[in-house]
Amino acid sequence: MTLRWRIMASTVLVVVLTVLTSVGVGYYATQARLGLFVDRIGGDEAVQLARNLSREYTAAGGWGTLDRVLSQAGYTYVGASERERSEESEGEHFELSHQDPVRVVIVGVDGRVVKDNFSELSPGAAAPDLGGHSEVVLDLASSQSVGHVYVDVNREFLSTESHGFLNALLYITLIGGTLTVGVAILLAFWLSKRITSPVTALTEATQAIAQGDTSRLPVTSSDELGRMSAAFNRMTSALETQRELRRRLINDVSHELNTPLSVIKLEAKGLRDGLQTPETASDHIIQEVDRLGGIVTDLDWLAETDQGELRLALEATSVHELLTAEADRWQPQSQARQVELSLQVSGDLPVIDIDRMRMSQALGNVVGNALNCTEAGGNIAIEAGMEGGEELVISVTDDGIGIDSADLPHVFDRFYRTDRSRSRGIGGTGLGLAITRAIIKAHGGTIAVASDGPGQGVTVSIRIPLNE
Repeated sequence: MTLRWRIMASTVLVVVLTVLTSVGVGYYATQARLGLFVDRIGGDEAVQLARNLSREYTAAGGWGTLDRVLSQAGYTYVGASERERSEESEGEHFELSHQDPVRVVIVGVDGRVVKDNFSELSPGAAAPDLGGHSEVVLDLASSQSVGHVYVDVNREFLSTESHGFLNALLYITLIGGTLTVGVAILLAFWLSKRITSPVTALTEATQAIAQGDTSRLPVTSSDELGRMSAAFNRMTSALETQRELRRRLINDVSHELNTPLSVIKLEAKGLRDGLQTPETASDHIIQEVDRLGGIVTDLDWLAETDQGELRLALEATSVHELLTAEADRWQPQSQARQVELSLQVSGDLPVIDIDRMRMSQALGNVVGNALNCTEAGGNIAIEAGMEGGEELVISVTDDGIGIDSADLPHVFDRFYRTDRSRSRGIGGTGLGLAITRAIIKAHGGTIAVASDGPGQGVTVSIRIPLNE
């Protein structure tokens, strides 16, 4: 059974059970209340009739005029034959001056019947056990009991009326319940469709992604289903970006590997054919092997940061000494490229706990990128200082090729390289800044890249709080 039908069946089942429970509880609760009402009505009538009979008995000195009391109360019986004719012609139970077929039996103190308005018991006959409501009839002159009056002995009328009311109530409730179930079915159909449609679309889109299609889901609401679709679309965009980055990685890594391998192959052939001296060939081969080792190292670093295994070996380090050593390390390359590399320190720099090797690697990635993107005659400035006495700020600024505004949000994406760096033949795999950000983040700091556009240079700012 599909999810949609399970939702519909569950909803309808709950509604049906609720309706049946409501009908059952309502029916039996009403029946109980009607029973109490019937008892109360019969009891009130018996009390009133006993009072009237007591007064009439006292006034008449006997039962001779009790028919007048019954007539006034509406309990006068007009005869069996007339009742039968009335039943055939009008469909009524019988005709009484009191329109309700309430049976009244008066029994004397000797236990014999005085009056039965239904004429089922003959006057003078011994009275059987009678039901209904019983009240004592008194001789008010002597305050002595002269008999009993039994009202609605068989309780036919009120019972019939109460059952008729209950049947009508049950009929109306069942009709309402049926309509409720019908509405519940329609609502369950609409609700199940609304719930399962995004799930079905998600399943289809997932299958499409598995086949290489990056389709999007429509976001039609702001509830959980809408947020699910929006989250799926974000995931799809991320997958699409990762596929593009992977494609670029394959192209970049294949190019980066192909170049040193080609050089090594040519140097080996030259050495074999005697076209190269061993010293020259070995120097070139070692240089290209180091280049290959750098690529492998970057990939290892990437795997380490991906798996959350970046561990720091913290040690007290002078920031000034670290920056001076880093500037000295890159001076030979900057001089070879005819780029001016300078270090500017504002005020006294503190001694902080950092992983010196990894921080050197992070700074080296930034300075190396600046050198690769700065032409001969350009300038690179490493600046450092305190901000607010609580944060160390290190910036590396160059006046090189700059970064387009469309590329700025992606400079920290792994394997991402701008089109300008590709077109200018700048090497690298696009992993340097991603690794640098992971190192800075592990130290509790942040890194940002700013550029005013192509040809306007780049500023990379590193901020490390001292309270970390």
